[in-house]
This record gives sequence, C-alpha cells and structure tokens, in this order.
Amino acid sequence: MSRLTDLLAQLAESNPALAEDLRRETLALNRRRPFGLNFERHIPESVQLPNRRVRQGDKVVLRPGVKPTRDLSGQTWIVTGFEGSGKKRKAKLVVRGDLDSPDEAATRLVTDLVVVAEFRDPVYPGLRSTGSVTQGAGKHYHVVVNGENFHVLDALSFAFREAVDCIYIDPPYNTREKQWKYNNDYVDSDDLYRHSKWLAMMERRLVLAKALLRPDDSALIVTIDEKEHLRLGLLLEQTFPEASIQMVTSVISAKGAIRRGQFSRVEEHIFYVLFGEARIRPWVQNMLDIGRESEADPVLEDDAENAADNAVADEMSMSKPDGETAQPIEWLGLRRREPSGVRGARKNQFFPIFVDATTGVIHSVGDAVQDGIDRETVKVPKGTVAVWPLKPDGDEMLWGLTPDAVRKNLAGGYVRVNNWKPATGKGTIQYLPSGTIKKIRNGEIVVTDRRKDGSVEGTLATELDSTTPPKRVWHMRSHNAETGGTNILSALIPGRRFDYPKSLYAVEDTLRFVVGDKPDALVLDFFAGSGTTAHAVMRLNKQDGGCRRSIMVTNNEVSATEAATLGDAGFGPGDAEWENLGVCEFITKPRILASITGRTHEGQPVKGKYSFTDIFPRADGFEENAEFFDLSYEDPERVSHGLGFEAIAPLLWMRAGSEGERIESASDTYSVTGTYAILFAVDSAAAFVSAVRGADTLRVAYIVTDDESQFRVIAAQLPSAIETVRLYAAYLDNAKMISRG
Repeated sequence: MSRLTDLLAQLAESNPALAEDLRRETLALNRRRPFGLNFERHIPESVQLPNRRVRQGDKVVLRPGVKPTRDLSGQTWIVTGFEGSGKKRKAKLVVRGDLDSPDEAATRLVTDLVVVAEFRDPVYPGLRSTGSVTQGAGKHYHVVVNGENFHVLDALSFAFREAVDCIYIDPPYNTREKQWKYNNDYVDSDDLYRHSKWLAMMERRLVLAKALLRPDDSALIVTIDEKEHLRLGLLLEQTFPEASIQMVTSVISAKGAIRRGQFSRVEEHIFYVLFGEARIRPWVQNMLDIGRESEADPVLEDDAENAADNAVADEMSMSKPDGETAQPIEWLGLRRREPSGVRGARKNQFFPIFVDATTGVIHSVGDAVQDGIDRETVKVPKGTVAVWPLKPDGDEMLWGLTPDAVRKNLAGGYVRVNNWKPATGKGTIQYLPSGTIKKIRNGEIVVTDRRKDGSVEGTLATELDSTTPPKRVWHMRSHNAETGGTNILSALIPGRRFDYPKSLYAVEDTLRFVVGDKPDALVLDFFAGSGTTAHAVMRLNKQDGGCRRSIMVTNNEVSATEAATLGDAGFGPGDAEWENLGVCEFITKPRILASITGRTHEGQPVKGKYSFTDIFPRADGFEENAEFFDLSYEDPERVSHGLGFEAIAPLLWMRAGSEGERIESASDTYSVTGTYAILFAVDSAAAFVSAVRGADTLRVAYIVTDDESQFRVIAAQLPSAIETVRLYAAYLDNAKMISRG
C-alpha cells in the first residue's frame, strides 16, 4: 500500500476532497471480509436545502423544475462569487473539483439554484417549531421532526446519546420502481447497484442509531420484506456483533399479493436486535393463535337459556400454548332473575332493546317505559324486534342496567345478543359486568377479536411469569394491514392517501414485547412515514397509564408522480405548493393531530372505534401532547459569533424530558424552568448554583463556557442527582456534525 499512499499524498495537493474519497475507499477495501456481506458504499449521500441562502463556497445544483442549459447541466457546482443584485443576482459557478479550470465556469440566477449538503460536510443543525397540540396536562411531549433522517439522527446524538430504549423503523423495502431516493434521485428497480445503494443508505443510519440506544438495555426493531431480509440480517449482524438478533415472520394480509408463477406473499419480517439485558417480555398471546369464527351455540330453551348465561361463554374456546385452554370472558344475562327483579321494583330498568330481525345485531336501545304503560304500545323501528326482560311464562321483569348504561356498554362492545333465532325473534341479551370491563381496560383480560356485531372476544390473562414466550411466526387478525392500517388512516385523515401504512395494532404489539414493562420508555422512529409508531405508543400509555414518549423523524418528500407534476408547473422543494403535499405536512402531522384530538383535519369527529386490546371511540382521542419541528441548517457565521441559541433550544428541552416550558432565548445571566436550567454567564455562577439547589424538579443543568476547568468547578457545586452538561459559547457547535459518509 506504500505506493498507493504516495499517490494519494500527491493527489491531495491538487484535489484534497478526491484524495480523501479515495483514501476512505481503499481503507474500506482493506477491511472487507472474505466471507459475509460485501457491498459498494457509493458516494456519500447528499440532501438539498431549499430554504438555505446560497453563500460563497456552497455546493449547488439546479432547482427541480429548472431547465438545464448547455453550460450548466445536472451536476454539482461550487459557488465562487456573485454578481448583480436583487432578482437579477447571479452566482459564479465552477464544477466541483475543478476550481482552477476557467473553461468549466458558468453563471446562473441565484433563484435557479439550491444548496446541497453531502453527508460528510459539516452542517449546523437546529430545530424550528411548526406547531403543537396539548391534551395531556403535565405529560411529556411526543416530538415529530421533518428533516433528512441522517442529519436528524446526528443532531439527536447530542441530546439522546445512549438514552433511547427502543428504535422501531420501517425502512423503504426496495421492491418497487421509484420507491425511495439515493442522492436525490429515485432508485429504479433495474438499477444494477440498487441493493448496495440500499445497504449503504441503511448502514450509515444504523451506525448513528447505535450511538443513541442504551447499551445496557434497549432494542432495535426493523421490519422488511423478502427482497432485502437476507442482506439486512447480515448487515445487522455485522453492525451489532454484540447484540442478540431474532427474526419474526408476521402475516399482514391473508389475501396475499399474487405473483404469477410464484408463491403468494402474505407476510413481512421483523428483526429484533436486543442489547445488554433486554429481553422479550412475555404476553398473554402466543401470536400464532388467531381464534376462529363464531359457531352456533346449542339451542337453549326456556329457563335453561337463562341458566346457561353464566355457564356458557359462547364461542370463546381459544387455544393457548402447549395445548392448554385459555379461560374465556364470562358473559352474563342482562335480565334480572331474582324474585325482586319484577317490573316496578326499580325505576328506568324496563325498556325495549331493538334487535335486527334477520342478523340478531342490536339496532338501538329504547327509553324506559313507565309503570302502567302497555309495552305493546311502544313503536318498534322497521326491520327490528323489540326484546323485553320477560320470563319464559311472559312475566315482566327488569334489565340489570338502565338504558343509558346499556347504550354506553353497547358502544364499547360489551353488550350483545346471543343465540338469536330469526324464526321466533328470540335471543338472550348478554352483557359484561363492570368488573370485567375494568379488567379489559387494565390488561387483565386481553381482547383477541370482535364478533360481526362488534362485541368483544377475549381471554383472561395469566401471570406473565407462567406465560409461554411468543412464537416467531405471528398470525393475528389485528395485524391485517388493510383493516388495521389503511382503514384507520382513512378515518383519521379522510381523502388523503398513504401507501401501505402499518397496522396500528401490529406496531403496538411489536413494541409491547420490549417496552411493555417500561412505562417511561423513549421510542424513536426515523422512518416514521404516517406516524403509526407514535400512535401505537399513545395506545400503550392509555392501556397502563404509562408516560412513554416518542420521537418521529420523517421528511417532506412528495411522490414521484407528484414531483413530476409540480416540476412541470415550475414548483420545487421549498415552494408552498410542493411542501403542502409532502409526507410530513400532508400525512404525518394531521394523523398525529387527529389521533390526539379525536378530530380530523376537516374538524369532524374521527369515525369508528379502536379494537382489540383497548376498545374505545377514536373520537375520544388521547391525553397526550405533541410538538412538530422542522430541521434547520444554520449559518456558520452566526454560529461563530455565539448566536443561534434558539435553534438548539428544543434539543436542550428534549434532553431534559420534553415537558413543561422551554427556555427559548439566551439571557445575560441564567434561566431556570421546570426540568432544566442554563447558566449563560459564568459571572452569575453563584446565583445560578443557589437557584438550582432550590429547585426540586430539575433534571439537567447546562453550563455555557469554553473553559473545561471552569465547567468542572461550577458543576461540582450542583446536586449530584442533576445531570450537568457543558455548552460551548458558539451554541450550535454543540451539535455540529462532520459526518464521514
């Protein structure tokens, strides 16, 4: 290698960037293994910065939609200077790497150019709030960041190094033409380097993710299909040799994707990468048991029908691991049977329940009928039968609940008609008592499915210690991508389309196995898409009263078709017409807002109910908070002068727990808020120390100084329970990124 080293040294004198690229590639070749996963790592990725002002020394390309000229093609150029002013201001350009070649010079209107940052270039990241929603008093905020996920991950490493409990990602599957981008261009399905580009893209992000995960107890979860699952498995093994890795196969659509001459695809794969003491938490489901459709119960006559209400839990014969029979939910007859339960003994408990004459599904619940009123005079809705609390001999009794209580329970799936006989218009009205409903809500009873009438089906949970671990093949009705994904998303953001959203319940279950016993877990998803992961975290919190928080990272790309249409109309990234149709603005943000508030982007209540483990109307929303941010790229000149604090203010707030008030601007002394404090001037150190000691809710204390010894002296005076963090006077240097691709 000595000759090659000499040649690289010579090249470095004329073209340092090219020499450094070649040096890295030769080192990569030396590290390649004779066996295992070998792939081309390609040119470092880049990202366009449409809202960044063009400055001298920047790398630029033509904006999307701007037609190239003979002297300015689609390659990357360097800005060497400017001429003119205002709308006619032009940038002087040379081809990157040819700064001394006047033949390659060109000029172009600044408005035709967009800045490009390669992933090895130093950038100064910040976060700018674009809105929030608050419905959880005193709770943490979920955070959604719109930006290139590589740069966002690098920025988060300042605030969350070795602090994340779980990373869940659903990266592009690399299966269809123009599904994902590499260096701002869609990768076609016939690209010879499609697989290596995908692996290079993934490896760069997984390396950054590794720095965020808790090494002593955390999990990385990656979903994928069969096109890349073998390569992904090898990549995970090579990137995380210290981890325990398992792959789960999950049925996401029993219909299957038909492929001529091949097996029909019904599944996807889920890699669990466990670090340190992390383990799969057993649950009451073995994940392979989908239950079965309801079967007709034996015909029960007269008093035997009522006597069987407590003994028969109808069709809930679920199979547990090792052949044991799970204990089903016990449904009770709604009609009171004791002698004192006759009509007139209690107010408001004699009323009709209207049942569809054909299907046996409850249509509605009538109002209470006062004593002395003939029940036959009550108007019955067309196509229904009025069911009254009658004994077999016709004596009028009472229902066990009032009309309002029945209506409320019916909405939750806790009231049903069992053993309906259309020929006679008879059946048994059953209900779940309040104790059973409470167990469903706190997880002691697991809802495994719903009957066609909407009533719940489920089994009593056993102690977790005695539960068989889940299997590595999952087949759950709740994981159906259409009903649990597309249909739910359509209800949340009607009229807006997002391809292949994950089933909400599938993501919920996937997370449950690693953060179900961590009520304060921090969950990160840097391929957030429609925001299903945040939604699933909120459902987990509601089920056990947890305070888990999520960080969602997505970009604001538009589809290939939309990009072409917008480009033809003269619009590009940065224009409102383009940005309003991007994934983050058009899908992710409105989905998170609708999930929390229970109202769509059109202001209407979200239709339908959540199912399975926790059943309630979607319109109820969640007692949660969320804030939305855009990733910004700050001016190095401002950074060098100690400006730009507002850009890192959200990162400091997030590191301290993402709750309460945020310190938005720098002061001449210090600032203290609910969970953190910042010393801006060391001259105020004594007052700062006193204020921190007097605040019992603080978690983090930031000290701004470029002097390490000064920092240590001040930090030593603060309570040991408070984390102390040093900030440089040039604030954004704290999160400055020099990524090596």
